Amino acid sequence: MLKIATFNVNSLRARMDVVTRWLQESSPDIALLQEIKCIDDEFNKLDFKSLGYHGISHGQKSYNGVAVLSRRPIDAVIQKNLPPIDDGPMDEQARFLSVRIGDLNIASLYCPNGNPVDSEKYSYKLKWMKELQHYIDNFIYPSEKKWILGGDYNICPEDIDVYDPIAWANDALCLPESRSAYRRIINKGFVNAWRHFNPDSNDIYSYWDYVKGRYYKNQGLLIDHLLLSPAAADILVSADIEGTPRGWEKPSDHTPVVALLDI
Repeated sequence: MLKIATFNVNSLRARMDVVTRWLQESSPDIALLQEIKCIDDEFNKLDFKSLGYHGISHGQKSYNGVAVLSRRPIDAVIQKNLPPIDDGPMDEQARFLSVRIGDLNIASLYCPNGNPVDSEKYSYKLKWMKELQHYIDNFIYPSEKKWILGGDYNICPEDIDVYDPIAWANDALCLPESRSAYRRIINKGFVNAWRHFNPDSNDIYSYWDYVKGRYYKNQGLLIDHLLLSPAAADILVSADIEGTPRGWEKPSDHTPVVALLDI
């Protein structure tokens, strides 16, 4: 069995104690990290080897950044940043990293938040999701290989993924255009690992804001997802959201989402 997890850590340097404790207690075989907020040289200085992990990152200073940790050797880097559509400029923000580990192709991704919606940030979010769809259409879907796209999508796919759907209806995470971009991935045959086993759950989340005691009131959002291609979904055994780390000292505002694969 192989345990894979996605975790927006909200700064590796600030949360290294939390990440270390989680890796020791949860012991995922592969961990996809987002918002590492450090450059690659800084990531390489962190002591993941002593915890039993190979690691690779695609980072930038102070913002964004994604990484993959694996107990198994990382055989190849497939892609850093999504390729632009129509030969446009490469995205300068570090939001996508795909690798090959054995016969698994795995991406750690950090979709733009998109707020405020009346700014260029929302246009950028939709553009980024369009590039992700283009990548799926042209590089993933034709191969029929085992692919896992895990990360912080910054999208609540349905009203049951947000504690107050009315209050959040006009937020970039819940707007129809955002949800449509997510559904286009699902319509390609990808399976949301956790939602597959919990189709009607409406009070389990992966993110809680730091303000107003949101975590303790369970006023959260489900925006972190592990999406599996049909070939990967065939070996999906179970999935879970590990909420405990959100209650630790100096936590990330996210918590890990995990899946178990029969491999």
